[in-house]
Amino acid sequence: MGASYGQFCPVAKAMELLDERWTILVIRELILGSRRFNDLRRGLPRMSPTLLSRRLQQLAAAGVVERRESGAEVEYELTTAGRELQPIVVALGEWGTRWIPELGDRDLDPKLLLWDMHRSVDHGAVPPRRTVLQFRFPGALTRARDWWLVITPAEVDVCDVDPGHDVDVLVTADLRCLVDVWRGERSWASGLRSGELAFQGPENLRRALPDWFRQSVFAGVPRP
Repeated sequence: MGASYGQFCPVAKAMELLDERWTILVIRELILGSRRFNDLRRGLPRMSPTLLSRRLQQLAAAGVVERRESGAEVEYELTTAGRELQPIVVALGEWGTRWIPELGDRDLDPKLLLWDMHRSVDHGAVPPRRTVLQFRFPGALTRARDWWLVITPAEVDVCDVDPGHDVDVLVTADLRCLVDVWRGERSWASGLRSGELAFQGPENLRRALPDWFRQSVFAGVPRP
């Protein structure tokens, strides 16, 4: 008599855990390779550190995330149960791309864009040395106007403060245009022709730059 509906319905039990605000996005970040708390925060800049910590604790208690300590370092990794959620997260992304294609101005965020792009650098296409790209968004707020990607053969760093290295290519971009390029709705060439994108640097690097990035995993999703 006193049993809740969730006790008998697996969907309801799953949603009790997963429908908490930000939970699916935390899982998405872990699927994409974020392991440390600060990396998760960079991928979820609008989520408070306190709430992120709480969600990680909840996911660990549910057996979805494993917390690993190595000295002073703490890393989070999806368990087998957590990895089984990947097709669900991908399906949600595909559905959102197909049926909610238009991003509002509030959704355009240079930090989120560069964070996604840094994970899709094709190291085999970039020169085998340190390569520095500066992204300038003239229409953004002053504090979000300039960003840098420092690409080495081993890793890619996203910087919102000048890292002090010589810049190989300066990309000046209308934010919506670059987001559309990233989402597969426009091409790099289209943005360059319209003047919404501009590259400054040696010609060989300017020509090669679009091939340094793989598109968003949802770029190929057909739209109605």
